Order: sequence, then C-alpha cells, then structure tokens
Amino acid sequence: MVEETRPRRSDATRAAILRAARERFAADGYERATIRAIASDAGIDPSMVMRYYGNKERLFAAAAEFDLRLPDLKGVSPERLGTAVIEHFIQRWEGDETLTALLRAGVTNPAAAERMRQIFAEQLAPAVRAVSRSGEEAAVRAGLAATQVLGVALCRYVLCLPPVAAMERAALVAWVGPTLQRYLVGSID
Repeated sequence: MVEETRPRRSDATRAAILRAARERFAADGYERATIRAIASDAGIDPSMVMRYYGNKERLFAAAAEFDLRLPDLKGVSPERLGTAVIEHFIQRWEGDETLTALLRAGVTNPAAAERMRQIFAEQLAPAVRAVSRSGEEAAVRAGLAATQVLGVALCRYVLCLPPVAAMERAALVAWVGPTLQRYLVGSID
C-alpha cells in the first residue's frame, strides 16, 4: 500500500509567512516592516511568525534566499557578455521583488548587507571566474560588475531616479552593457 504524501499545514504556514515577508520587506524595507504586519498579511497570529522564525532578522534571512539564476556565461559569445549580464539582471529585478527588498534593507541593516554580499560572492563571482581570462582578477571583475548592477537597481527600482527609471529596457542595456563588458573581459590599459 502506497501512502499518499500531503503537504503539512506547517509547510503552508511557512510558505505564507515567507511570501508575506518578501512582499512586506520589498514594500517597506527592513526597518519599517514589522512582524505584526507580516503576520496580518499572511492571515496568521504574530506568535506563529515568531514560532517558525524566532525574530525579524532570522525571518529576513529566510525570506532573502535568492537565486540569481545566472545563465551559463561560458555559453555566451565573449563580445555579448556585458549585454547578456545586464539583460539578465534587469529581468530578475523586474520579475522578483526580493532583490529590491534586500537592496533596500542592505543600505541600513548590516545583516541584509551581509546577505547581499553572500549572494553576489557565491553566485556572481564564480560565473565571472568562468569567463575571466585571469583567475586572479575574477574577484575584482565580479565586484566591479556588481557595482554596476546594484547601482542601476538602486537608481531605477529604489530611488526611481529620472531618467534611469523611465528608460526603455533596450536603451538601458545599450548604455550599461559596454561598461559591464569592460569589467567582465576588457583590459584596463
């Protein structure tokens, strides 16, 4: 006899809390988001949030799990690397508010800043290392690429800085792509 596997109610509760937390952190930032508001958004009692996550910082860390879903850059022609990276990141920023929440929180909260550093170190740095001509420079190249990606995101999605926020995607890619290209594989001569 095969037992049917059903999701436990606690799994659904955890998922509802994380979904509400991601939305609340994205909308309000880390400092202004409250456990009470997140619980209300999830339709549960605040004590349940505390039961599953213990405190706001641990809830944020769980909500901030994020996969950049970087494409395999080895499969991208070398002259298109900068364009491919900025196109990918724009799509990720516009398709998921978690990175925006993390960016907002990272400006004022040390735990959020550390999480952002981890995400980029664990995901972007190896991707850049795979296409970099010099392994020793890969960390520097990844760091500089991150400055562009995060700077664009901060100005476009958090500060809504005109005209960057109003730019068509293709125009933004045309402006930022060459800079990323230089950071990823260009020379500093």
